[in-house]
Amino acid sequence: MRPGSSQTAVILIAGPTASGKSALALDLAIALDGVIINADALQVYADLRILSARPDDTAMAQAPHRLYGCLDAAITGSAGWWRDAALAEIDAAHEAGRLPIVVGGTGLYLRALQHGLADIPPVPALVRQQVTALYEELGGAAFRERLVVLDPAAAARLPVGDRQRLIRAWEIVQATGLTQAEWQQRSSTPTTVISPLRFATILLAPPRAALYATCDARFRSMITAGGLDEAAALMARGLDPALPAMKGVGVPEILAHLRGERDLEGAIAAAQQATRRYAKRQTTWFRHQIQPGLTLVEQYSESLLRCSRHFIEGFLLTKTG
Repeated sequence: MRPGSSQTAVILIAGPTASGKSALALDLAIALDGVIINADALQVYADLRILSARPDDTAMAQAPHRLYGCLDAAITGSAGWWRDAALAEIDAAHEAGRLPIVVGGTGLYLRALQHGLADIPPVPALVRQQVTALYEELGGAAFRERLVVLDPAAAARLPVGDRQRLIRAWEIVQATGLTQAEWQQRSSTPTTVISPLRFATILLAPPRAALYATCDARFRSMITAGGLDEAAALMARGLDPALPAMKGVGVPEILAHLRGERDLEGAIAAAQQATRRYAKRQTTWFRHQIQPGLTLVEQYSESLLRCSRHFIEGFLLTKTG
């Protein structure tokens, strides 16, 4: 780790998909002797190298990368699992004298790392069965409409197709009488007690038009790079379609094409639209939930590296009180 740096320092790089987070993380890791730790809920899956936009072999050879492709698609990763794994990797980086750089667009992961997770009581199996049965009876759209009464924030935030999280939001309210957000607010343990870590956050917030254009171009390049074959291999496993890996952004649309339900161009267009919508949701979430020390208001390019380095080096020299 660079002189003047701290054994408690952690860099967070956040932002919507296709904003250049991975490129910034790599350049900073090379410049500052860093270890890159993934905070993207899809890039943890081994089966989704291309369709999750995981860093390629060339990038991963230039700096240590952790928590990429480490879960099988049949496993449901959770914020709790990721937080434990990320803290272990942060400790390992500090032990090695290197700077941990946590990068990703999964806001819940980043919030869990900094603030911990709400201690929500276990939901009784009967409640879960009842809520799941109601979802299957109503379908996603009608279920979400009814969820508005119980948890309007979750209903507004979650897309119709996010079966797992819609059910989770409902069952928490039904079992406990409180929403997920209310449980999170009840978590009174300060971050400084959870761990001694100090966080410096860089937020990438490029203009919408440029971001959307990059989303569209990147998804088409995924198809050219072998995304269809990757999706076909995933489909051949016969996994539960409700698993997170099966619902990754763009994956359902490509699987629909492989099942003969839509032509390739239609599938690509639908996946591009899903990606843009995801980027919009991420942008909104980060705007309200993240307090960055540095915001980059254009897509990352090498010209912004100097600004980012200056910010981080100043943070590393700051002494805690």
